[in-house]
Amino acid sequence: MDNVIDVLRDKGHKITPQRRAVINALLDCDQFPTALQLLEYVKKSQPDVSLDTVYRNLSLLKELGMVNEIQTGNQDGNRFEILTNGHHHHHVICLKCGKVQCLHFCPISTAEIEQVESNGFSIVSHSLEFYGYCQECQKNNK
Repeated sequence: MDNVIDVLRDKGHKITPQRRAVINALLDCDQFPTALQLLEYVKKSQPDVSLDTVYRNLSLLKELGMVNEIQTGNQDGNRFEILTNGHHHHHVICLKCGKVQCLHFCPISTAEIEQVESNGFSIVSHSLEFYGYCQECQKNNK
């Protein structure tokens, strides 16, 4: 958490109790919580916090490259993860239950990035998600 707080301070952002609570929730909640799950966790220490406050803080942390929003395509909403040590990875996402798993490798090669950049485009980051059905949902569909 100290690393996130340091980055926020270095960029001139205040460390409010609500912001600290959202960061704690990201660190303490199960992997890949939704904004609503984060709100439930934050309300334990900050009962007056609104969903809008959670989203504003998530947006700021995303903008600073400290949080990743995972587009699940699921009715429960997108999921979030705090990025530690600049760890770059991608995900597989179940379209039925919304389960998210990390891929601990990047399937995009340096050659592919260089090919895009050779056309004059400067890439600063990328995201790749794979959508399908987890083993549990596949079993339940049979």
